[in-house]
Amino acid sequence: MRNNSTFHSEVLQPFLLASEQYAANNAYCINEVFYSYKQLGEKISAIRNEVKKMDVADVNVGLVANDDLETYAAIIALWLEGKCYVPVNPETPAERNRNVLAQAATSVVIDSSDKPLYPEFNVIRSKELPVAETDLVPVDVPDDARAYIFFTSGTTGIPKGVPITRANLAGFMKAFFEMGITMDSSDKCLQMFELTFDLSVMSYLAPLLRGACVYTIPKNKIKFHYIADLLEEHHLTIALMVPSIIHYLRPYLDEINCESMRYSLFCGEALPLDVTSEWSNSIPNARIMNVYGPTEDTIFCTHYTYNRTGENKASNGLLCIGKAMNGTFTIIVNENKEIVAPGEKGELCLGGVQLTPGYWKNEEKNREAFFDIMYSGELTRFYKTGDLCSADETGDIMYLGRIDSQVKVQGFRVELSEIEFYAKEFLDKTNAVAIAFTNQLNNTEIGMVIESAGFDTRPMIEHMKTKLPTYMIPTQLRFIDTFPLNTNGKIDRKVLKEKF
Repeated sequence: MRNNSTFHSEVLQPFLLASEQYAANNAYCINEVFYSYKQLGEKISAIRNEVKKMDVADVNVGLVANDDLETYAAIIALWLEGKCYVPVNPETPAERNRNVLAQAATSVVIDSSDKPLYPEFNVIRSKELPVAETDLVPVDVPDDARAYIFFTSGTTGIPKGVPITRANLAGFMKAFFEMGITMDSSDKCLQMFELTFDLSVMSYLAPLLRGACVYTIPKNKIKFHYIADLLEEHHLTIALMVPSIIHYLRPYLDEINCESMRYSLFCGEALPLDVTSEWSNSIPNARIMNVYGPTEDTIFCTHYTYNRTGENKASNGLLCIGKAMNGTFTIIVNENKEIVAPGEKGELCLGGVQLTPGYWKNEEKNREAFFDIMYSGELTRFYKTGDLCSADETGDIMYLGRIDSQVKVQGFRVELSEIEFYAKEFLDKTNAVAIAFTNQLNNTEIGMVIESAGFDTRPMIEHMKTKLPTYMIPTQLRFIDTFPLNTNGKIDRKVLKEKF
């Protein structure tokens, strides 16, 4: 066994040490039920034993992503066996999930559901397995082997797979703790994400490497309500969330006083500065960090710490995403893939140890998304994020919006985030989303959806006219009681666009 492998030293070995040292401690709190590291190890061993008995030849193994101990144990069991997990959400249409499993070329699915969801596969029913002898010794596989494949929505409607190697994940975990984040067995950590969303990996894995306890969100609960209850009742200490959650907690922030919180991380959406300021009052002792990264670069790869007492770097009211984590390279390029000067806008591109080897069996997409450029004297591979950014003289990166949301109106380039900023400046705590839509004459116009009961919008429009040119002023407005959220807690902009 090659114990000095990066994945072993950064992931497997810390987990095994924590499991042994903190066997009696709580590893998970799932739907108000606690499970110890010893119980987790027993589940891992039982699942691993079944994988061995079935003589699973596939590297990729499907995983029905339920919110239970068996599902989390299956991930570790597969890693110990040198396998790769491919999660599918049981609430997602079966046809889409079958497409994912077919693309991954797996014949085996691990499923903790009461009734197997995909009986046409070889199913390991993880809830029904007998107790097995404890077996947590990892097999020897190279670090370029896959750890997981997450399938994201493609523009054609066909999910595209993003494989992340063991080396990618090890690089992330090493860089994560090198940001100065400390974690130990006393920590209580939030895991709010679906297991088909890569932010879940940090949320469940980092705590397990330090003997901490992971608190999950049951699928049948409203996320922001349940999170508020966890904060109050269990005094969580570390949380990674999407900013939309805080928006929905805003009416209750005066009642939330979570002095136990030590680290509050945000990712997945742009983080408004005003929301951050309000949230900081509810968690007076926490370090607040804005982190950024696409699935293609393993969870997240840049970070910026919110300054409680001084000024913060921001653009259009959105908090800076900061500098690259260790092992990640960042460049901002123009349309010709030339690196732009500080202060100039361009597309953020990422390289380094966390970067995926490429989309799963999709060379056409790989040619579109990845390119090589000379960087620090070496030919280096980069990924085009599709995010419009700029960097200041110190290297801190400002997120300005999606390039595909940078639309042309009357020949002018328009950033929707800028329109949203000035609308929300007037609306105070009311949320608003700018939408580009095509009118009957096939021209692009700006619409806006406001999360509120209807009101006279003329004062808001007059305010925006003092800040923005005429072509950026919304021509149509819609009201909605509550913004729709997708399964990961983000505002579902595709649904909002259907209103125009």
